[in-house]
Amino acid sequence: MGSLRISPNGRYFVDEANEPAFWLGDTQWQLFRDFTAEDAAAVLERRKAQGFSAVQIMVTGEGDGTKPNLDGETPWVGNDPATPNDAYFRVADAVVEAAGRIGMVLVLGLYHKTQLETLPIERARAYARWVAERWPDAPHVIWTAYPEAGHEYVPILRELVAGLKEGEDRRHLITIHPDPSPASSSFLHEDDWLDFNMIQTWHDLPFNVPMVRADYSREPAKPVVMAEGGYEAAPHTGLPWTPLDCRKQAWWSYLSGGHHSYGHHGNWTAPATWQDWVASPGAVQMGICRQVLESLPQWWSLVPDQSLIVFGEGEGEQQSMSARSASGDWALVYLARRCRLVLDAAFSALRAQWVDPTTGERTTARPHGQSVKTPDGWDDALLLLER
Repeated sequence: MGSLRISPNGRYFVDEANEPAFWLGDTQWQLFRDFTAEDAAAVLERRKAQGFSAVQIMVTGEGDGTKPNLDGETPWVGNDPATPNDAYFRVADAVVEAAGRIGMVLVLGLYHKTQLETLPIERARAYARWVAERWPDAPHVIWTAYPEAGHEYVPILRELVAGLKEGEDRRHLITIHPDPSPASSSFLHEDDWLDFNMIQTWHDLPFNVPMVRADYSREPAKPVVMAEGGYEAAPHTGLPWTPLDCRKQAWWSYLSGGHHSYGHHGNWTAPATWQDWVASPGAVQMGICRQVLESLPQWWSLVPDQSLIVFGEGEGEQQSMSARSASGDWALVYLARRCRLVLDAAFSALRAQWVDPTTGERTTARPHGQSVKTPDGWDDALLLLER
C-alpha cells in the first residue's frame, strides 16, 4: 500500500489504483525517537506481516518535544522548532524509507497539546513546512496532530495545515487525533482540509460504539478511525486490558461503519522491550479480524445494521453488534460475550457459520430458529450469515 485517498462515497480508503484499501492501524508513538532505525524497521515488518496497514507515530515522540532520541539528539536545536535538528531526523528518514519499501502507511503527528509552549502558533507554519519538505517523495505519509478537542486549538491547527500545503507538491491526507476524546468531528468536521475523522476513547470502552456511529451519520460523509482505545496489557482497575478487550474494540469499530487502530501498552512505556510485545495475542488477533472482513464479498460495502439483533443486544462493554453488506448477501453478528441473541427472521434463515475471532477458524452453525448462543468455551464469537 502506498498513498491513500478517500472513496467516492466518503466511507473508506482507496489506494493508488482506486481499489478499496483496508485500514488496520497500530500506535507506535515513539518509533522515531526511542528505537534504532534497524529496530524500527523490524517492528514495521512484523506489523506488516500481522496484517497492519498503517502505523501512527509522534514525530518528536511523546511529550513536549524536548526529549532526546537514543543518540542524545533532540528534535530541535535549543528546543526551538525554528531550528529543526537534522541529526534527530536522520532516524526518522530511515523509518519513512523503510515503511515505503514495504507499503506501510505512516500517520505522522506534528504537534501535541503538551507542546503549547515549545511549539507556539508563530512557529507552527514554518515548522510544518520544513517537515513536509523533508519527505517530498513519501506518498505513504498522512499528517495529523494531537490537540484537545476544543476550538481554542483551531488557529494553530490551521497554521500547521497551511505550512504542510506550502511544503509539499503532492496532496497528502490530513486528519486530527484529539487527545483526549471526543472526536475530531466535534470541532473540525466542516473544514475541507480534514479528510477523515479520528476518535480517541482510551480506557472508556463504552464510548466506542456511540462515537463511531455518530461520525458515520455525519454529513458530509468522511471515514472515521477509532484511533486510540484501551491498550493491550495496560493496567486498568487493577487488571490489564486483555486480548478480548482489544478484539471487542476492533469489532465494534468495523461493524459500526468505521475503521480501527490497535495499541499495546509497551509501545510507549517500554519501547526497548519491543521483541517481547510485538507478537502479543491481541496484535495477532487484529490480523485475524482483517482476514475475516476481507474474505467477505465487497467488504467495503458494509452497512451497520443493529436491526438484525431483535433481542439480547446488551450495552456498554457487553455490546453485541451486527452489520450487513449493501446487497444483503451477507451479514456479520459479533457476540461480545457469552450470551444468547434472537435474530431477525429474514437473516436467521441464511446459511450460518461460526467464526472464532481468536483464530479465524470456521464451523457450521445451527441456530435454534432465530436464537443463537455463543459456542461453549468461547468468550466471544462471530456469526457469519450468507445467502
